[in-house]
Amino acid sequence: MTLDLSIYLVTDSKQAAAQGRPLAEIVHQAVAGGVTIVQIREKDAPAAAFLKTVGEVAAVLPSHVPLLINDRIDIFLAARESGIKVDGVHLGQADLPVSLARKILGPEAVIGLSAGTVEELRSAAQEPGRVDYIGIGALHPTSTKLDAPPALSLAGFSALLEFCTLPAVAIGGVRVEDLPGLRQAGAAGAAVVSAICSAADPQLAARQLSIAWRGKA
Repeated sequence: MTLDLSIYLVTDSKQAAAQGRPLAEIVHQAVAGGVTIVQIREKDAPAAAFLKTVGEVAAVLPSHVPLLINDRIDIFLAARESGIKVDGVHLGQADLPVSLARKILGPEAVIGLSAGTVEELRSAAQEPGRVDYIGIGALHPTSTKLDAPPALSLAGFSALLEFCTLPAVAIGGVRVEDLPGLRQAGAAGAAVVSAICSAADPQLAARQLSIAWRGKA
């Protein structure tokens, strides 16, 4: 699978609820606006509710948009067993080791990994389980991830990117005005949460992000 990481939506059910919209509706609109990959992040949801959300989101995704699961390999396996199209997982440094996850998920699954230091980037590149892409952050201070590391800024992100040999997306408070600089720095994409999930018009927000990434008005 060739991954298009350019406009990477990480979902937030609480923000969707605050907007008075089902999460699947926001995802559907966001994909129509240009989102290229979706990760479902449900830090506090029980397993059954998480799986239900995965099914609802998968039902509105076109086949070319990959669907990843944050942290929970058990949810990925349960979704796949239920016939729900899921494509991989995104892991943090405290989750199962990539090599073990790869054994469980198989060679076709996408595995993304969060990294925020040179040592973590070098380790990911040498990982025998194969990491498909890296999430580097936080770009800016963010309220959507309580354990987010200190903000890097574009300069800090760019400095880390010099040590990264894998495709990398920036995450953490990413705004539309950040995208030209991220692309120029060599990022493979930008992962956003609030920029879409809290937007009054998720389709328009995604379109603006896509236009900013491509550098075309």
